[in-house]
Amino acid sequence: MRRRLVVALTAVLALIGAVRQGDAAQAPAFPVREYAVPAGTHPHDVAPARDGGVWYTAQHRGALGHLDPATGRTRHVPLGDGSAPHGVIVGPDGAPWITDGGLNAIVRVDPRTSAVRAYRLPASTGYANLNTAVFDRAGVLWFTGQSGIYGRLNPRTGAMKVFRAPRGAGPYGITAARDGFVYYASLAGSYLGRIDRRTGRATVLQPPTRGQGARRAWADSRGRIWVSEWNAGKVARYDPTTRRWREWRLPGPNPQPYSVYVDGSDVVWLTDFAGNAIVRFDPRTLRFRSIPIPSADAAVRQQLGRRCEVWGAESAVDKLVVVRTC
Repeated sequence: MRRRLVVALTAVLALIGAVRQGDAAQAPAFPVREYAVPAGTHPHDVAPARDGGVWYTAQHRGALGHLDPATGRTRHVPLGDGSAPHGVIVGPDGAPWITDGGLNAIVRVDPRTSAVRAYRLPASTGYANLNTAVFDRAGVLWFTGQSGIYGRLNPRTGAMKVFRAPRGAGPYGITAARDGFVYYASLAGSYLGRIDRRTGRATVLQPPTRGQGARRAWADSRGRIWVSEWNAGKVARYDPTTRRWREWRLPGPNPQPYSVYVDGSDVVWLTDFAGNAIVRFDPRTLRFRSIPIPSADAAVRQQLGRRCEVWGAESAVDKLVVVRTC
């Protein structure tokens, strides 16, 4: 009798093991590839280009870089004396738009001619420490400055207006949502700001965790706002419809989520400085998956993607990295 029980138990354990192996075999693989950029570039942000390449801010070179993933070749467009570009996005016109902390200006580069045009902030603004930009659905560019400002630029007229942020210093990542509002994360202020595009006024939305260090923000297809909480080691979600927050702690002993990006399937991607990993979070299953970065201490500060690709800039090792998602 005992022998039969042992045999039966062995069979059950074997079956469980087979199921687990099958699950592992069916789990999607996410290949990772790195591309070297010129030494000393310190790439900060990336933005997939319409030509199949990838734009990146060469912060220590005062230039906008372009990588051709097919050949690995790069080229640089100088942005002007004193330039220190931080963020880059691709606008509705197909051109890269840059938040340049060194120039204290929003900069557009013509993707065909490489012509550079700088929209300088009003002198009364002072040093803004420009961070990130986003276009709203009307084609107006909104931007943040860590010194305590946010602002808007109308590319059609060149008109610019700068606003002082609640709680002073801190405005960092910024995103536009389907409800018509623009949202930004305040790192120093530890809040999510909601901007009324008509008045330019910002309202403070307080995450559940105090002092969480909201760093970057991204809106998903349903209009929910995802926030990377640097100090708290969490990712947060704010639903404007219900006005409710939820938070989830990233895996690992001391996670430091820097960037957040939501792909076309509403899967959330973060970067974990402490874990040197790109972290995938599925809102449907509430499961995390950490994808190690090949280079040690890579310091991926921002992510952006396109179909089947999530790109990041490895600022500490002068590389760009891509995760293939399908």
